Amino acid sequence: MASGFQRRKIAGVFDAMDVDGDGFLQEADFIALAKRWAGTGRPRMAAVMLGWWPVLLAASDLDRDGKVTLDEVLRVVDGLGEMPEAVVGTATAMFEAVDEDGDGSISVGEYRRLIETWSGRPVDTDEVFPLLDLDGDGHLSAEEFTRLWTEFWSGDDPDAPGTWVFGRF
Repeated sequence: MASGFQRRKIAGVFDAMDVDGDGFLQEADFIALAKRWAGTGRPRMAAVMLGWWPVLLAASDLDRDGKVTLDEVLRVVDGLGEMPEAVVGTATAMFEAVDEDGDGSISVGEYRRLIETWSGRPVDTDEVFPLLDLDGDGHLSAEEFTRLWTEFWSGDDPDAPGTWVFGRF
C-alpha cells in the first residue's frame, strides 16, 4: 500500500493530468494534455500522452468504468517495483519527447517547459533542477533521467532526488 508520502507526490501528478478537475482521469484529459503539448510544437510528447491513456486504463481501471481514480493509480504504483522494465520504458519515452533538440540531454529550459506544460501554468524550476542534475553538468542525461523517474514512481524516500522530477509539491 502506498505511503502517505507516495500518495502526496502521485496526487500532484494526478491533479495535473486531471485537466477538467473532476477527480478522475479519462480519455478527455489525455486528449487535452496532448493538445497542450501539441500547442508547444512538441508532437512527440503529444503522442506519448495519447499512448499512455489505453495503457493506464487497462492497468488501473479495475471497475471498468472508463475512469481512473487516484486510488486506482496508486494500486498500479504499488506494483512498479516489480516491473522495472515498464518504468524504464516510460522514462525512455518521456526523455526522448522532452529532449526537444535531440542532443541526448535535457537542458534547464527543456525541463522548465516540461513542468510548465505538464502543470498548465508557469513554474519556477530554478531551485529544483540542481537537485535533479546529479553530476552537476547543467543537463540531465538519459541515465540521470531514468534514475530520477524510477525514484519518483517506485520510491518512497523523501530525500531521493527523483522525488522532485515533476517539480515541488
